[in-house]
Amino acid sequence: MSFLKAEWRKLAFINYAIDKAFLQDYVPYGTELDLWEGKCYVSLIGFRFINTRLLGIRIPFHTDFEEVNLRFYVKRLVGAEWRRGVVFIKEMVPKPALTFVANTVYREKYETLPMQHAWHENEETRTVEYKWRKKKQWQSLKVTAGKKAIPIEAGSESAFITEHYWGYAPVTATKSNQYEVTHPQWLQYPVSNTELSVDFELTYGPTFEFLNNCQPASVMLAEGSEITIENKQLIQ
Repeated sequence: MSFLKAEWRKLAFINYAIDKAFLQDYVPYGTELDLWEGKCYVSLIGFRFINTRLLGIRIPFHTDFEEVNLRFYVKRLVGAEWRRGVVFIKEMVPKPALTFVANTVYREKYETLPMQHAWHENEETRTVEYKWRKKKQWQSLKVTAGKKAIPIEAGSESAFITEHYWGYAPVTATKSNQYEVTHPQWLQYPVSNTELSVDFELTYGPTFEFLNNCQPASVMLAEGSEITIENKQLIQ
């Protein structure tokens, strides 16, 4: 049985190409940075969990909620197969029970904060916005896109960003957790406008303050799908 089943919907990606030196201390044991055309990416992502079930059980008041995370991309060679995955700098959710389970079981870096979302559509566009409050300051990311979903081109930057199907988290200097994330290939909406109000130093610490002065390399809005998160395995 999968550890968690849910839907991830309306995923807004703000992608930055950065110097990989910023991430070296965050790379879990047994993995290495995964680059696209020689570029190292971090992504700020906002989305909604919907119809969430933990070990097949719907937990009251914990089925639908927002998440915003900052993540980067790694890979691990297993036999002849490269397992391409993500590592989270931090994941923000509005429910303390979610933070407790994720941090305790998966050794992730969740934080509980007040959060909001807004999805709007008109005849031509859709807009998604995700907000969180840190130290009494509201932060937000907002993306406006076309209404028609289109395929993500194989081999593209968008495919690289969305098609990492493993999660990795450091445990010690010589141990890491890995877990599989399953979902079909996603569709995306062509983005026409982006509004960001984010203090990266406040939200993610001094190491990522430099992102306050960076322009995104790209912005995406993916529809998402049903997903599963499988049980963790220890790498050592």
